[in-house]
Amino acid sequence: MTAAATLAEQLSPLRAHPDRSAVLLDVDGTLAPIVRHADDATVPEAVRGLLIQVAKRYGVVACVTGRRAADARRIVSIGSIAYVGAHGGELLRPGSVQPEVDRALEEWTHRVQEFAREADTAELSRLRVRVEDKSSIVAFHWRGAPDEDAARAAVEELANRAEAVGLSTHWARKVLEVRPPVGMDKGIGIRRLLREEDVDAALYAGDDATDLDAFAALSEMAEQDRLDTVVLVGIASDEAPPEVVERADIVLDGPGEVRALLEALLME
Repeated sequence: MTAAATLAEQLSPLRAHPDRSAVLLDVDGTLAPIVRHADDATVPEAVRGLLIQVAKRYGVVACVTGRRAADARRIVSIGSIAYVGAHGGELLRPGSVQPEVDRALEEWTHRVQEFAREADTAELSRLRVRVEDKSSIVAFHWRGAPDEDAARAAVEELANRAEAVGLSTHWARKVLEVRPPVGMDKGIGIRRLLREEDVDAALYAGDDATDLDAFAALSEMAEQDRLDTVVLVGIASDEAPPEVVERADIVLDGPGEVRALLEALLME
């Protein structure tokens, strides 16, 4: 059996009833390869074209990301699918203009923004730590800094300061996110997205620690008989937490193989 046929067989529960299946995909490191500057991320046109076809066939298709939902839609450039942004804090439904935002996040946004303004110092700029504004979340990236060790040390100090003033911190692939101290993760966002959807099967593909929350939420939904079938896809990389591969049903070798995943979903 070819690799494509094997992948298609693993996806057979979704392919058998696509109208009752959900395809949920992380953006950075999954649909879009990781790049030095987050603003430069793009989805390869071949992958985007396949995702458009998947969206036409499957009952629910969504991108799940730590970015703002609107920013994710700009990067993916498909308006007919949903976007779960800000690690579950935002839900931008297909065709909608404004995302639905968790009220608890809105109440903390000004404090996160104030912290970001105070943290964005000349020293941080000298170390080439880049600050990404995600509204209710602020991210500090040190990928590609001239001295990554020094940059990370400065970011670690920021993490301590954030926690001291009551904010939450989350570490990912060469990035620190400072967040409101409220419940927010990709699993919460997925539960919110699927709450009113009539689906029996769901696939989730992701590459980082934040995607483990999505894995857990879908597994719990299966245990609770909310879903009959769950397929967890881990995108392997040198920087991916080992749990992503350990908990996955299917492991892909980097975002380059996501194209094969989408092709398999479209096989008759």
